[in-house]
Amino acid sequence: MRILLATLALSFALPITACSRDASEAESAAATSVTIEMAGTAHRFDVEVARTDEEQKKGLKFRTSLPPNGGMLFPFERPRIASFWMQDTLIPLDMLFIRADGSIDRIAENTIPGSLEPVASGGEVSAVLEIAGGTAAKLGIDESARVTWKDSK
Repeated sequence: MRILLATLALSFALPITACSRDASEAESAAATSVTIEMAGTAHRFDVEVARTDEEQKKGLKFRTSLPPNGGMLFPFERPRIASFWMQDTLIPLDMLFIRADGSIDRIAENTIPGSLEPVASGGEVSAVLEIAGGTAAKLGIDESARVTWKDSK
């Protein structure tokens, strides 16, 4: 009976431990402040930085929410055509495709959670900023905006 109870207790404890580890990993991820300036107005976002291939593959998958000023920045070593999908992403996102000079190439608004349809830049970009779906429209952000951040490699 003791073995059965111990096994049962462990089966409940392991998933809880895994969840705790994932949460602490997210908290320790690299972070930076991103500013989007447009028509004399600046909007600041405190975002996680997905710098490695592994971090970029994981992205914002399995998140159930984002803070209003949160998100994730995906910087690239060299400008390139970027293509993302929403597999295992549970919330709609706005994707801002950012050129090397900080101008916005394209904004994909309210991308569809779980979609396998590619969401691509229109040209070569040096980064992609993902923020909560609907934020760009709510703040009036369009392709005339400029995006800046401090790179802390």
